[in-house]
Amino acid sequence: MTWDDGSPYVDRLADGIHAYIQPDGGWMVNNCGVIVDGGGTAVLVDTTSTERRNRAVLAEVAKVSNGAPRAVVNTHHHPDHTYGNGFLPAETLVIGHDKCRDEVLAAGLEATKVITAPEYGDLVLRPPNVTFSDRMTMHLAEFPIELQHVGRAHTSNDVVVWLPQQKVLFAGDLAFAGGQPFLLEGSVAGFRSAIAHMRALAPSVLAPGHGPVCRGDEVGVLLDNLDAYVAFVASVAADSFAAGLSPLEAAIKHRDNPYKDWAETERFVGNLHRAYSELAGNPLDTRLTVPSVWPDMVKFHGGPIPCHA
Repeated sequence: MTWDDGSPYVDRLADGIHAYIQPDGGWMVNNCGVIVDGGGTAVLVDTTSTERRNRAVLAEVAKVSNGAPRAVVNTHHHPDHTYGNGFLPAETLVIGHDKCRDEVLAAGLEATKVITAPEYGDLVLRPPNVTFSDRMTMHLAEFPIELQHVGRAHTSNDVVVWLPQQKVLFAGDLAFAGGQPFLLEGSVAGFRSAIAHMRALAPSVLAPGHGPVCRGDEVGVLLDNLDAYVAFVASVAADSFAAGLSPLEAAIKHRDNPYKDWAETERFVGNLHRAYSELAGNPLDTRLTVPSVWPDMVKFHGGPIPCHA
C-alpha cells in the first residue's frame, strides 16, 4: 500500500526497521516506528492517538518481533504520539526527554476536550518512566539506537531517533511531509536549528511524524522546504508585529502564500502566536497552549477543524 491509498501501511526502511504510516497525517493521525534486532527484540518509536489505532499498530509489531516490545521512545509529549503508551504491556519501558514526562502529566487528557471527534477508547495516561536530558543510546543485539534532544523546536522536548549504521532517522514532528509544521509550543529559531541538526546527520531515509517517508534526495528537499516555511513565518511575524496586527489578522492578510496548499493551514496562526511571543521578548519557555489559540485557528480555517482519527 502507499500514502495515496488512504489506509495505514507499513513501510520498510531497512533490515528490521519499519515505519507505520497513517494517512492523512492530519490532527491526531501520526506515524510510528518499529526497530527490531536479529533476536526479534522490538523498540517502538511513538504510539498513536486512539485505542483502535494503537491496537492496529501493535498487531503489525507482533508480526515482525518476538514478545513484548522492550521499549517505546516518545519523540515528544503530544497526545497523538503518547496516548497509546497505556496500551503497551507493563514490562515495556516508556522513554522520553525529562520535559516529555512533565508535559504528559501536565496536559493529562486535555486534548480529548479540544479535539472531540475521535473515539479515543479507554485511554490510560502513561508518561515516560525512563527520562534523559540530552543524549541516550540504546544497544540492541547488532546496532545502536541514538536518542538526541535537539532543543526547543516543535515542543520543549523534541527527540530524534537516529540509527547511524542504517542512516535512518525518525524525526517525530520536527518533520511534517505535506503539512504545515506546528511551532506553538516550541520556538521559531529553535525549529530552524533542529532542521540544521537533522541535515547534519545526512540521513538516507527520514520518517516524519506526519506524512510519507522520504528517501534520498527527497530528504534534503523536505528539510529545505520546512526551513523556508519557518523563515516565512518569521518574516510575516516581524512585519505584522511592527504594524500592530494580531496573529490572526496577520495570518488572514497573508493567507495567499506559497504554503497555502500544505495541509493544516490553520497552524499558520498558532505559529504566528509563538513568533509574536518571541518578538515581544518573552522567555523562551513561555507557555502557549493549543486550547488558548484554537479559537483563532478555527476562525482562520473558517469553521470546525476536521480530525479523521
